[in-house]
Amino acid sequence: MGNTPAVVLNRLFPQSDVEVIAKLELMNPGGSMKDRSARHIVESGLRNGSIQRGSHLVESSSGNFGIALAIAARIHGLRFTCVLDPKAVPANVAILRHLGAEVEVVDQPDETGGYLHTRIRRVREIVANSPGAIWINQYANDRNWQAHYHGTGDELTRQLAEPPSYLFGAVSTTGSLLGCSRRLRENFPDLRVIAVDAVGSVIFGGPPGQRDVPGIGASRVPELFSPAEIDDVVHVNDFEAAVGCRELLATEGIFAGGSTGAVVAAMQRTLPRLPRPCRVVAVFPDRGDRYLDLVYDDDWFDAARQRCEN
Repeated sequence: MGNTPAVVLNRLFPQSDVEVIAKLELMNPGGSMKDRSARHIVESGLRNGSIQRGSHLVESSSGNFGIALAIAARIHGLRFTCVLDPKAVPANVAILRHLGAEVEVVDQPDETGGYLHTRIRRVREIVANSPGAIWINQYANDRNWQAHYHGTGDELTRQLAEPPSYLFGAVSTTGSLLGCSRRLRENFPDLRVIAVDAVGSVIFGGPPGQRDVPGIGASRVPELFSPAEIDDVVHVNDFEAAVGCRELLATEGIFAGGSTGAVVAAMQRTLPRLPRPCRVVAVFPDRGDRYLDLVYDDDWFDAARQRCEN
């Protein structure tokens, strides 16, 4: 886990006065950057005694963090219950069950029209009725951002030969972007940080709306969120994220998931107005195999295009 490569995207971004470097977190063994936070949270807890051998972990997840926690729980002999909703990708549900996780699916939308608040209420119920159960709570757990401070961000400081001008990263809990930026700014204090959020996410104060691509955006503001540390935000809709995925695969041969496609779309929209020359580093958080029924499915893609045009 970790030590993922950083590659220059000179086919997708061929301009001579722009260098775009992608940190391929999608190459972690569980398929996403969430492997880092899950491992750090669990192993830190085991070291300090807040998690015991045989503990029952509980978490709400749209998929990738749940899979990462299931891997960590399997390795360390822990029980794990993952609370999902109907938008969970079937492949993720199957992987969770094969890893030994107990899966619960809520089916009642919350007051925002999504499921996050419903999932969290179910998590609280499980913890209240299971003595010794531990809610990981990735939205408020400082070990989330610390995993990326000590992991992803630290690796980037050693991989980057020259100072970057901008950092692009997708947000949901905001832990990965904050952890990376805090570490990078120790070496590169002039770095500007650009968050990539989903249209319909409320993290930056926008109205809630339909979001079908999992893993990016949120229907509540995370406790970890620190807006003063983020210089700008780009909101990307489902169709733009899907186009980003397909263009990345066509030009660079990188098979990435929806959050990564959103980062690509955000860079394509933003780069024309950035000062030149510039060096951009982007974190690519997820792999594409679990999105075959979404961004890589032509029927879904056409429906997303129609929603965007309307």
